[in-house]
Amino acid sequence: MPLPLPGLTAVLKAVPGVRELLAFARRNAPVLSEGQIAQYHHDGYMILDPGLPEALLDRAVSDLATHPDVVADRHHGSRVFNGWKVSRAVRSIALAPRVSRALRQLYDRAPRPFQTLNFPIGTEQKVHSDIIHFNSDPETYMCGVWVALEDIDMNNGALVYYPRSHIFPVVRMEDIAPGPGPEHYPAYEAHIARLVREKQLEPHFAVLKKGQALIWAANLLHGGSAHHDKGRTRHSQVTHYYFEGCQYYQPLSSYGGYRHLKLDDWVR
Repeated sequence: MPLPLPGLTAVLKAVPGVRELLAFARRNAPVLSEGQIAQYHHDGYMILDPGLPEALLDRAVSDLATHPDVVADRHHGSRVFNGWKVSRAVRSIALAPRVSRALRQLYDRAPRPFQTLNFPIGTEQKVHSDIIHFNSDPETYMCGVWVALEDIDMNNGALVYYPRSHIFPVVRMEDIAPGPGPEHYPAYEAHIARLVREKQLEPHFAVLKKGQALIWAANLLHGGSAHHDKGRTRHSQVTHYYFEGCQYYQPLSSYGGYRHLKLDDWVR
């Protein structure tokens, strides 16, 4: 008589190596459908549920609650750089398995997280593309993942982004400045503001529930919308990812044939 399915499963798990193979298959099962992958490459962004426990999100906030960059003279530029080095919760969010699996599907390469940024309030940052800060060869193998550590709406500083702007030509320092360096960044911001006006781009806003994530492509234009309710926080975490097999460099400090290479500092 054939074994019932539960019994067969138990027998198979007892075979040496099978349990490990099953665990590997579960860890690497696809997260995204073909339709979701196509939508991401068409629009330059997607919203994903990373499946992170609420307690982990809360711990990331509490771990950094007394960090000097959060408590001292808090302003819209306040952020904790690379909080993963002092908070295991921040590190766990950056290494979230469901996010890693989704990114591997989207880029067909293993993601390599290299930076975390944790924000206590909205940034109100001017519109920009991450590619002016981080690029790669091959080009655009970089993305950002923004995780809401609390509910985010139009009153506490939702991220603003412009769908399909990732298909525009990459803006380099040679296009807008006489040389490399952060002193020319205002010229870059002015250039992007003109581009948004001239293209009459329609803004979208990342109104997210706690635990949801926005993934965006390297060249997608985005920034911080107005943080209207100054009495509220807007706790969130951004992790930036490169992908394996690339050369990584910082365009803001590069010019002409010179590339300012980015040294490896992977979240680990």
